[in-house]
Amino acid sequence: MSALSTLPFLKPVHLRPPRSSPGGQRRHTLPASEFCCLSPEDAISVFEIEREAFISVSGDCPLHLDEIRHFLNLCPELSLGWFEQGRLVAFIIGSLWDQDRLTQEALTLHKPRGTVVHIHVLAVHRTFRQQGKGSILMWRYLQYLRCLPFARRALLMCEDFLVPFYQKCGFEALGPCKVTVGDLAFIEMQHPVRGHAFMRRNSGC
Repeated sequence: MSALSTLPFLKPVHLRPPRSSPGGQRRHTLPASEFCCLSPEDAISVFEIEREAFISVSGDCPLHLDEIRHFLNLCPELSLGWFEQGRLVAFIIGSLWDQDRLTQEALTLHKPRGTVVHIHVLAVHRTFRQQGKGSILMWRYLQYLRCLPFARRALLMCEDFLVPFYQKCGFEALGPCKVTVGDLAFIEMQHPVRGHAFMRRNSGC
């Protein structure tokens, strides 16, 4: 049995029902709110949210459309989407990494034997911001990672102004990241995945 199938709050990719009918109309049977792994068919919706969230702030996106498709094909189980009435409102995309710290290669590679989850991007649709959805989604994602036997740590890089947000999510700053994108510099942050035995015992894993 896969780790995905044991989680009470997360549906595996292959079990997720269609979110719309062929004519594009929303299905009335869709749940009001659900969390599930993303699939390559979600790539365009992901990119539209990401582009709006990041272009105006930093001038670039953490992942371009082809890179989103790349990771959702290779490791969809390391992504998490929040859907409201079948509409994607927030998401996280991650991949596996096999070193203690991030390097430039971590931006594009997925290391299947790695034990570090590299969180590439978290973004919330503009009409759903300032509602705490980013924090809730991150909390659920970290709970999910604790159910994956290979995951030991989560790593991410962010700009200075986002450090307080991730600290509130339980991340600690490791210092300047070796990775740069154009003129942008980042702080690298980590969150332990193991060492939470009580939470694992009570999370349905």
